[in-house]
Amino acid sequence: MTLATQFNDTPTEKLIPDWYLACREVDLCASHRIGLATGLPVISTDMLGRHPERPWTGVPDAVVEFYHRLSNDTIHWFLRAHHKNMRPIIREKIRAQRQMGDGFIFESAALRPEYLADWEIGDALVVCFHVEDPVLRERIVHGSRYSEQGKQVKAAIEKFVERSLCENTALAEAAKAHGAPRIDVTNPENADRSTKELVSRLVGSSDPS
Repeated sequence: MTLATQFNDTPTEKLIPDWYLACREVDLCASHRIGLATGLPVISTDMLGRHPERPWTGVPDAVVEFYHRLSNDTIHWFLRAHHKNMRPIIREKIRAQRQMGDGFIFESAALRPEYLADWEIGDALVVCFHVEDPVLRERIVHGSRYSEQGKQVKAAIEKFVERSLCENTALAEAAKAHGAPRIDVTNPENADRSTKELVSRLVGSSDPS
């Protein structure tokens, strides 16, 4: 999920939730592509609080053990608890960035739709990028080089996949419940077109004319 703001003579905030969960495993996610196109800085909530993430490529043994020892439901519960704990931190970060008066992009799944009301986002455009589960699974498997990993890491990757699929469903349901329009970006052409449209809307919001 991504929060992007662009200011002009009549300040308008643009909120672009990016739930294109798989793309950050293998490619630039939509928020970074929008940032590159608009020149807006990209801030990730991943830098504001730590939580076990991808269990491959040089991660500490404790991360792999986290996925081994816990059930799929417990792993997802810890992720949701982490996001809940991040709420006040995110609120203060958004407030600080808005006070600076410059545009910015704030991204990560921790920007959950059910928490938007807490963050004083103002006049916001909300969009949910969604990718279908089979493609999400395939991209994680490819990005993790699953076939090249040892038995222990493979088992952890499988748990990570299940957590990601569960979160994918939860975010889609939350977007629907809170009125956030969803854009299916399973097809790369749809993803490219949607990203260009969002860039155009952001750039247009900074044009006083």
